[in-house]
Amino acid sequence: MKRNLLYVLMILSTIFSCSERKVGTAEIQENEEISDDSLMNLVQYRTFQYFWDGAEPTSGLARERFHVDGEYPQNDKNVVTSGGGGFGVMAILVGIERGFITRKQGLERLEKIVTFLENADNFHGVWPHWWNGETGKVKPFSKKDDGGDLVETSFMLTGLLTVRQYFRDGNENEQALAERIDKLWRAVEFDWHTKGGEDILYWHWSPNHGWDMNFGVRGYNECQIMYVLAASSPTHSVPASVYHKGWNRDGDIKNDPNHEAYGYHLALKHNGAEEFGGPLFWAHYSYLGLDPRGLKDQYADYWEHNTNHTLINRAWCVENPLGYKGYGPENWGLTASYSVKGYAGHAPGDKRDRGVISPTAALSSFPYTPEYSMQAMRNWYEKYGDKLFGEFGFYDAFSETEDWFPQKYLAIDQGPIVVMMENHRTGLLWDLFMSCPEVQGGLQKLGFE
Repeated sequence: MKRNLLYVLMILSTIFSCSERKVGTAEIQENEEISDDSLMNLVQYRTFQYFWDGAEPTSGLARERFHVDGEYPQNDKNVVTSGGGGFGVMAILVGIERGFITRKQGLERLEKIVTFLENADNFHGVWPHWWNGETGKVKPFSKKDDGGDLVETSFMLTGLLTVRQYFRDGNENEQALAERIDKLWRAVEFDWHTKGGEDILYWHWSPNHGWDMNFGVRGYNECQIMYVLAASSPTHSVPASVYHKGWNRDGDIKNDPNHEAYGYHLALKHNGAEEFGGPLFWAHYSYLGLDPRGLKDQYADYWEHNTNHTLINRAWCVENPLGYKGYGPENWGLTASYSVKGYAGHAPGDKRDRGVISPTAALSSFPYTPEYSMQAMRNWYEKYGDKLFGEFGFYDAFSETEDWFPQKYLAIDQGPIVVMMENHRTGLLWDLFMSCPEVQGGLQKLGFE
């Protein structure tokens, strides 16, 4: 159902004036349109609520998932996520700046989160993928994945470092929080994850299974930020050779210079998806704080690369070679999300496109394709209304072909929506993260311009 500008202004007015920040809703006439700017406010506000009202109450962190339409699978209502939680702490900063909550409320929630992190299970300073939010004990992500997850930890650290920069010059309590975050950052042993000094970072280590998972992280996928942070660490950094030989495969990450899909070149080989690129979250997760504007090294111009990745993804949906219902210029975006059967890394290609559109794909691409992302957002809001847009923003995924509209959310998908929309609008999170002196030093060390 359409909501007009008056409705959104009413919501925001209530937010600014209500210390408890509880906002009611009201239905209005369908024949009045909402402006683009107000629609962005509304989508950011609703999606932010996943990390505010929807957070696990003991830890303050984002729940791994939230199912509006049914039981929590495996009784995981209290499972919280390190990566999605890191996106969530960035969303809290957006909430403060947008007036969805007060600065004091945001500080109090972040203090709760940091207290949880200080006491929760970690392994050489590295956090697991999941915890029980009530106890801080690790919840295994898989049989042998019951220890440190350096990729998800890097997503959390990105969020925490933006928070540190936001509060570092504030009042006494704010500066104290920044100092506590700095201790957590310094405790992460990136060098441990070279498995004794190899020129590559390993994703997992377990006190019970050691290096059995043996997942050396090579590009290109969503993990570049891990290498940047590892090079930037003031206490446990890794040499530049780990980035060049590990992530960049000693130069083999570079794509054929003649590669082209729909007229767009991908400078880097995407793991298992060289022709059209992988799922779109690869253009989002590492770049929530790391600013791709003008970011270049010997391997790629990352703004150009991410923009082309997004344009290829959209062009595939517009061409729609597999003939899925509903695909088109205003209904696009393939990425990892819930799928009709389970969970899947949707991407262009005959075997990877399953007819499932994930709103986070286009919405988190606002910096790269603002006009196309707006077209998709408005189309979903006006065409599907409450069928797709709920209490915490757009639901995770849908398929017109299967008439499949589940009311489910995932933290790892909702977080980038709030953050990347804000980076498009103001550059807030990019400016904060890039102000970290350690990050600037790490980028220089790795040869970035």
